[in-house]
Amino acid sequence: MSEVPHDELRWGFVFDAAVQLREELAGHGRVLSRVLVDFPAAPGPLAPDLAVLAPGAVHGARGRYGATAVEAVLELARPGLAEAGRAYAQSGVPLYVVVDPAARACTVHTAPSPEGVYREAERVPFGNDLFLPLGDRTLVLRTDDFPTGAAAPGTA
Repeated sequence: MSEVPHDELRWGFVFDAAVQLREELAGHGRVLSRVLVDFPAAPGPLAPDLAVLAPGAVHGARGRYGATAVEAVLELARPGLAEAGRAYAQSGVPLYVVVDPAARACTVHTAPSPEGVYREAERVPFGNDLFLPLGDRTLVLRTDDFPTGAAAPGTA
């Protein structure tokens, strides 16, 4: 599987959000970026821009984390992302966030269904704090420094 490298916009988002997530998790979970995770509803493993793992998550038999270890996925908007979003919902990932630099907003999807849709969505414009409810805790991300604009042609 060949991965497209991050463009500057994607790297800016991943770096900023990963640093904030790590601070917010404070040892109660982990954050991964572009690491293969097994989602049973996908034809193969997926590598989300950011995946938040539950505290105590362990690798599965194949040496990768599985969907049950994932509390949240954050992805930068790009063509073809809808297919991954369906796999996340079907696999039961409780929180899925799409960050859209062109729209300058995040969409927080919750209430996944086996049909591959999230039944609830909330739009959060950049500049507002992004609240991520994860089980018995809520992480807060600042969005004011998220990059804006469109991804470079040919990337993502």
